Amino acid sequence: MSESIDAAKISIIIPAINEAGNIKKAIATTQANLNIEVIVVDGGSSDDTVAIAQSLNVKVISSSPGRAVQMNAGAVAASGEILLFLHADTRLPAGFDEMIRTALQQPGTVAGAFKLRIDASLLSLRWVEWGVNVRSHFYQMPYGDQAIFLTKQVFQQIGSFPELPIMEDFELMRRLKRIGRVVIIPTPVVTSARRWLQKGVLKTTLLNQIVIIAYLLGVSPERICSWYRREKFKRL
Repeated sequence: MSESIDAAKISIIIPAINEAGNIKKAIATTQANLNIEVIVVDGGSSDDTVAIAQSLNVKVISSSPGRAVQMNAGAVAASGEILLFLHADTRLPAGFDEMIRTALQQPGTVAGAFKLRIDASLLSLRWVEWGVNVRSHFYQMPYGDQAIFLTKQVFQQIGSFPELPIMEDFELMRRLKRIGRVVIIPTPVVTSARRWLQKGVLKTTLLNQIVIIAYLLGVSPERICSWYRREKFKRL
């Protein structure tokens, strides 16, 4: 098993919609590595996302919009034994490929992700990072902006991403934890601060916690997504 992982090809799947401002940087962090393929899954961009990705000589496919749908489409198109799901506004660290292959050789490990760093200098975001990294380490619950990775075999075994409008990464992690360990690589990926800056750090953090609680209480993902998009909680 370890020999096959050592030599395993990594397919990096990047779901994107209107990410012309980020896609080049995300792809650039993958380029200095061997035995890698990059698949950008476009969900119907109206900007230059597709043209930029194509100019960088990576595979570009189209799918219906929706992060889970797009990531599953990318997994189907992937030729690698390892799948790495990368948000378009997240950048990988140097040497990520060897870190992933090493992590997946640890006994009992079925998946992993990276520590998180947010690309802004606000002190409040350092607290967000701390909370994310504590949750990830102690509860083995990283989310999608931490660049989740696993073997294609395990991904198929657990039934791919549930095609939900929200919480698809949370549900994937719950399934993975039932069959093995989720490891967190201590070297961080760097993700954009845009969603925290757009709505405010405190508001975004509160919204995220409310979404998780609502999901655990059985509120449908469709209703949660509707609330989130309409900012139904804006008075909190």
